[in-house]
Amino acid sequence: MAKLYFYYSAMNAGKTTTLLQSAYNYHERGMRTLILTPALDTRHGEGTVASRIGLQANARRFAGEENLLALVEADIAAHGTLNCVFVDEAQFLTRAQVWQLSDVVDRLHVPVLAYGLRTDFRGELFEGSGYLLAWADELQEIKTICHSGSKATMVVRVDGQGRAVTDGPQVEIGGNDRYVSVSRAEFKKITGGHGRIELQQSVLPLQDPCPADSRDR
Repeated sequence: MAKLYFYYSAMNAGKTTTLLQSAYNYHERGMRTLILTPALDTRHGEGTVASRIGLQANARRFAGEENLLALVEADIAAHGTLNCVFVDEAQFLTRAQVWQLSDVVDRLHVPVLAYGLRTDFRGELFEGSGYLLAWADELQEIKTICHSGSKATMVVRVDGQGRAVTDGPQVEIGGNDRYVSVSRAEFKKITGGHGRIELQQSVLPLQDPCPADSRDR
């Protein structure tokens, strides 16, 4: 039975890598997929989803006002059977678009796997993430680790000196080096003005992400 899945994490946990691995699993079995990515994310050029480790795939860009159910229906009409829809940077979905993705599952019986951040640099839910947490059939955290050694669950935006930035627009495309994944305790400390973060440090996954298996869809 088709389901709506939400894979969430802090930054640099391997979300896009996991998405691309899962899409490859489908292709290896002769199944067709559709990868969707927000039009506002232009880091890798138009129509491309890419991971930090060099994996990439073609994707269909969508705008904030675009109807994703209609988009998927048009794709099926043009290209035939669709076995899975993947959504990168799913935090940028609107409330309406999350509902439309649930219709892709419920009406078209096509599984949807959405990958995104849960919260922004202020600790607030993104619109898309909030409604995915509310409406998805299954939730799975992709884990990563804080520089303190604890599990990272939140994201801090920092300035050139590694001090927390607590004001500004929620969405800032590019400049990934300005964002650091931290534990909740470190988030409170850094955003409270106590200490700073060394920007050159890297954040590694807490555990290897497990590629989605099409047999479980």
